[in-house]
Amino acid sequence: MKTVPFGSSTAPAVVAGMMRIDDKDDAQIRALYDTARSAGVDFFDHADIYGGSMHFCEGRFADALGLSAAERDEIVLQTKCGINPAEGSFDFSYEHIVRQVEGSLKALRTDHIDVLLLHRPDALVEPDEVARAFDEVEAAGKVRAFGVSNHTPRQIDLLRTAVTQPLIANQLQLSITHAPIIAQPVAANMVGEDQSIVRDGGGIVEYCRINGITVQAWSPFQGGFFTGVFLGNPEYAELNAVIDRLAASYGVAPIAIATAWITRHPAKMQVVLGTTTPERVRDAAAGADIALTRAEWYELFRAAGHLLP
Repeated sequence: MKTVPFGSSTAPAVVAGMMRIDDKDDAQIRALYDTARSAGVDFFDHADIYGGSMHFCEGRFADALGLSAAERDEIVLQTKCGINPAEGSFDFSYEHIVRQVEGSLKALRTDHIDVLLLHRPDALVEPDEVARAFDEVEAAGKVRAFGVSNHTPRQIDLLRTAVTQPLIANQLQLSITHAPIIAQPVAANMVGEDQSIVRDGGGIVEYCRINGITVQAWSPFQGGFFTGVFLGNPEYAELNAVIDRLAASYGVAPIAIATAWITRHPAKMQVVLGTTTPERVRDAAAGADIALTRAEWYELFRAAGHLLP
């Protein structure tokens, strides 16, 4: 498995997302875990809200696997906090962050979280409160590294006015077809083209590269914002024709090409898989080791409908 820079260390280019294990039994979760490990994926992504009730999927993961202390140390556990469904709000307050870390530690049956991400941005964030919470959980050995999810460059800069720990990851939605963070700069200065419109402050990929922040691509096979996958979808016939041809050429499943398009980018991103089907995890992970040519990468970009001026 290809690795990418991650903070002061490295991590696999593919992450196993645990958002959808809420209806899986112990054997299914173990099979998913074992397949990921066999594919070189030792990085598992959670969030406190996954599963419909607080810490549900974190608890299912721990209950199903019953990891020994030695096996726990072989993997990276990442989780997220900051969304408060009970109140219909986002919450980056000191109290909420500390409380959710304690809940995640208990649910995951571990004494530390390897990576804690702040989930969707809290409009009422007080950077000093985030800094206080991060300092406390880090000093106690409860969290080892920190990052964000769905944050803009300026939102990260705001946090960094108080937070002293490096923010080493930013989890952002990205797929071949849902790629505004890549496609917009390509069409810069093209008046009248929707693709050229700067959203979210612009330049988040470049910002992350400059600041040593690893982009984690979530929903890597979604056509749009939760509109269904593009693989095998007749609405993306031209794109799938290119994917299928490249998959045959490289001797892999089509899903591997979708992974490879993201991991080919020089930002050295991670692909966060959402599937709970072991075979799809295996096939998708194989794409991280495919080095698409520049021509192949751009052919996929154009076939997905993006403008290349």
